[in-house]
Amino acid sequence: MPPESLTCIEISKEYLNFSAGHFTIFSATERENLHGHNFQVRCAATAGIGPDGLAFDYVLLKRVLRDLCDALDERVLLPERSPYLALEHQDGMVIARFADERIPFLARDCLALPIRNATIEELAGLLVERLRARPEIADLDLRALELGVSSSPGQWAFSHWEPT
Repeated sequence: MPPESLTCIEISKEYLNFSAGHFTIFSATERENLHGHNFQVRCAATAGIGPDGLAFDYVLLKRVLRDLCDALDERVLLPERSPYLALEHQDGMVIARFADERIPFLARDCLALPIRNATIEELAGLLVERLRARPEIADLDLRALELGVSSSPGQWAFSHWEPT
């Protein structure tokens, strides 16, 4: 029996993007000012090539990636697991407490994420985990995933997953 052939399908569509506000936290007393980016997302999935010449139906992958981007679009992204930032929810507001600052947001405008910092490296890791958690992706026989998030042209962070 011939050895299995593997392929890597990369999806990097123009519509795989989200616009979001954030600030990077550098220490207990230093952070960036609130600003925004037009983030881009791309993903590479490694899988075996089946007898029909297909690895998998990658329309599924494109749909899920788009859903993941849409969930982050037009929000201020706040890290729930930062050791330096506390989030309080009260009366339709989210109050971000950093050092001696009290930064209020309307709850509808922000999204608290299970990350330590609102950086592209943390977002890449979060998105690869969310991608893997989707049933339609979990059912695929994938050998590896690599998901990248960019905050500007030429500036990417990647998260890699392989089954253990």
